[in-house]
Amino acid sequence: MGHQRTIDHAVAAMRTAGVDALLIGPGADLRHLTGYAAHALERMTLLVLRADGRHALVVPELERAAAVAGTDAVPVRTYAETADPADTVAEVLDGVPADARLGVGDQLWARFLLALQQVRPGARWQLASHVTRDVRMVKDAAGLDGLRRAGAAIDAVHRRMGEFLVPGRTEQEAGRAIAAAMREEGHDDVDFVIVGSGPNGASPHHETSDRVLSAGDAVVVDTGGPVAGWFSDCTRNYVLGSAPDGYEAAHQVLWDAQRAAVAHVRPGVTAASVDAAARQVIADAGYGDAFIHRTGHGIGLEVHEEPYITAGNDLRLQPGMTFSVEPGIYLEGRYGMRIEDIVAVTEDGVERLNTTDTALVVLPA
Repeated sequence: MGHQRTIDHAVAAMRTAGVDALLIGPGADLRHLTGYAAHALERMTLLVLRADGRHALVVPELERAAAVAGTDAVPVRTYAETADPADTVAEVLDGVPADARLGVGDQLWARFLLALQQVRPGARWQLASHVTRDVRMVKDAAGLDGLRRAGAAIDAVHRRMGEFLVPGRTEQEAGRAIAAAMREEGHDDVDFVIVGSGPNGASPHHETSDRVLSAGDAVVVDTGGPVAGWFSDCTRNYVLGSAPDGYEAAHQVLWDAQRAAVAHVRPGVTAASVDAAARQVIADAGYGDAFIHRTGHGIGLEVHEEPYITAGNDLRLQPGMTFSVEPGIYLEGRYGMRIEDIVAVTEDGVERLNTTDTALVVLPA
């Protein structure tokens, strides 16, 4: 029933946008619309959502049982091993005008898109995300509960960080221990683990290396992964023993900036204004050039999705939107720091979905 409501919402959005059909391959949109977690393989799997309600999930014959078990939201249509799946999709689109507007999934493989364009040469093609992003951006109660559970699971890992960040270990060794703890605390998988110690912390997307953790290191730890399909993502900062010169003062600025941005979140403000709330605090303290990325990204069935909390995004926030608030300060050759919480827009403000303290954590050296 939940997926049928989601499909109905998508169809209403299609009609408003003047889109005749959506063609969605494996990925988060397919899971959101149908519940079916298909793998992206060389055989085409494609959800065809039509504005007139005549939907079908096109799958290879050998995937029929998995598809039927994976969703009851739409009929399943199969094609034989030696058949051209594009021809089957063309049959499912029978009755849709030749010059129809077709929205194609953002992550559909190019080989499948080119085949579909051959069987519908007169169609007007666009990205399906022009429709699906609005369907996915606002989470319902089940989605919010899923993200709360994911937040609690990653919070439990950060509370154990003293077990993992031990002088004498490499970043890689610490990262493997953190990944194991994520599974122990309820994650189904590990999407990423960043352990940036010392100067490595100044690279926001550093992962892990063979650098050995030492007394006096500042360490950025950013981790995330799915819990029953909903993603966690949380960053905290740690010091092994005494902090490097200037680090505590910079971290206080960062703490103030992240706090200001979270406090700014409420219905009606723009995504850009949340970014500005964090950026102004950091700039005023003289670290503006060291804040080199947007303030946040949406999160849900993917770790990065709409809305993006960045300058120039005039999207107005609505209750149910969920995203990260993660300003950072990066001083090349010295250290870096980032504080990240996932938040949800409520009817009258904001809810933090991560509840661990955002203060600097000092661990034994």
